[in-house]
Amino acid sequence: MKAFFYGIEDLFVNGLFAPFDFFRFLESWWTSNTINWLFFVLGAIAMVYWMGELKKFDARGEEDKSITSHSYL
Repeated sequence: MKAFFYGIEDLFVNGLFAPFDFFRFLESWWTSNTINWLFFVLGAIAMVYWMGELKKFDARGEEDKSITSHSYL
């Protein structure tokens, strides 16, 4: 069982997170945080898209806004 967990450790440390070691040792803060900026931009785009979809849904008036919208209330 111990080998299983060491295998998981090896997968993440030496495999999946290996590209982050490249960015960790760069001298420039901006290039070191390229992945963070990419995730931030993708998250901002997703949030703007989702807010637009919620606004469209609200404008159609499909939501049940009554106080007893659930049967258990």
